[in-house]
Amino acid sequence: MIPVLLVTVPLLAAAGLLVPAARRVVRGYGLAVSGLVLGLSIALAATFDYARPAAVQAEVDVAWTPGLDLRFHLGVDGISLPLVVLTALLTALCFVYLAGRPSRRMRALTVALLVLEAGMLGTFVALDLLLFFVFFEVVLVPMYFVIAVWGGPGRRAAAVKFILYTLLGSAVLLLGLLLIWAQTGTLDMVDLARTHGSGMSRGAQILAFVAVAGGLAVKAPMWPLHTWLPDAHTEAPTVGSVLLAGVLLKMGTYGLARVAVPVLPQGAEAVAPWLGAFAVIGIVYGSLACLAQRDLKRMIAFSSVGHMGFVLLGFATLTPVGMNAALFGNVAHGLITGLLFFLAGGVKDRYGTSDMTRLGGGMLGRLPYLGSLLTFAAVASLGLPGLAGFWGEMLALLGAFSPGAGLSRPLYLVFMAIGGLGTVLTAAYFLVMLSRVTHGRPDARWRDARLPDVTGYELAAWSPLVALTLVIGLWPKSLLLVTDPAVRVLLGVVP
Repeated sequence: MIPVLLVTVPLLAAAGLLVPAARRVVRGYGLAVSGLVLGLSIALAATFDYARPAAVQAEVDVAWTPGLDLRFHLGVDGISLPLVVLTALLTALCFVYLAGRPSRRMRALTVALLVLEAGMLGTFVALDLLLFFVFFEVVLVPMYFVIAVWGGPGRRAAAVKFILYTLLGSAVLLLGLLLIWAQTGTLDMVDLARTHGSGMSRGAQILAFVAVAGGLAVKAPMWPLHTWLPDAHTEAPTVGSVLLAGVLLKMGTYGLARVAVPVLPQGAEAVAPWLGAFAVIGIVYGSLACLAQRDLKRMIAFSSVGHMGFVLLGFATLTPVGMNAALFGNVAHGLITGLLFFLAGGVKDRYGTSDMTRLGGGMLGRLPYLGSLLTFAAVASLGLPGLAGFWGEMLALLGAFSPGAGLSRPLYLVFMAIGGLGTVLTAAYFLVMLSRVTHGRPDARWRDARLPDVTGYELAAWSPLVALTLVIGLWPKSLLLVTDPAVRVLLGVVP
């Protein structure tokens, strides 16, 4: 029952704000609703049977459209549970952040964020292909308005680019899902994963995999389908950037784990080398693009291209190690990059700009708490051992060292070497950023300015991300024990 509440509570709460009588019930409303949803996600995690993480739990399965054999099928397992909790957490923290810095048209923004939350959570708990696609599409409209209404000067162009790219990807994804339905006669994701493509020819699997993975790759985003991302992040408001990086990008890679790889194994084997090639190109490209950036938010946006490249490389290995790396990297990236965008928003609020050349240096001297948090998030993102960002990248490279059966090991060793170069470049651009922003002497224009350091609301919004980055970095087993059994079942590698 909890998965149903996770979807319906934010939707009903958003509908309640559309009633004219609710005009005055805005301040604290979104925080209360998102806090309730976070509580539900924690209750789901607390009641989850960790002795059976590969089994679908808290399942709801009722007829939706009997004539077409469509079902309202929801549930969670070890793959989706971490992403459900991550989504609820980031949404709640966004409302905490907004409580200390109310935005214009707060009522409309609250409605948009609650509908967005419902769509994101629905994507992760859906177990019917068509239902998955419906929730996958629900998020596009509220995110479009979040960027177009509350974004920066170039918000309209960025929002249009976002919606056009993602709608095109969704159209291709739908064609792939319909092909699976036509070939198998079912849309039930649990049954499809259990049969591992039985009844579909190799050619049909390859065609379906290209369509499904191609549609999901736009949302991931995979190079060269990433070009909507930097503009969207640069123009989006802080909370929009946090949810876009922390959750929306994960919807694409989650689809690979839930649909493309387990349902279409022969297609995955045929296309995996190409997926790996695009992944490592994205890793190096994203890192080089970061080195060329002057805007802090744009640099963080390009860093997502590189980090998600490691996630895609993990999937491309078609091994339990690689898929666990991808799922771990998903969660780590959501925590760390969500924190980075929060901090970039805090910097822009104080300085009025996120241009690193205009910011000058010396932030650690002027704003020690903000500068320290930015330093922590940067070293976590570059993969410092002991922090969450390390494990996803390291395990992805380890998976490439021993790829799945039928894949060329020499080719994947090349992928591993290029990915290793990407880790060096990642460290380079983050260290360059820190040298420009946090170290050195403050710029003369800010020397006499009275800039506030981290506020109580900001600390409340950012501290959980810092804590979780430390916890899963020091204790990766806490996450891997949940994902690994489910991964082995989906890959058909059950001990």
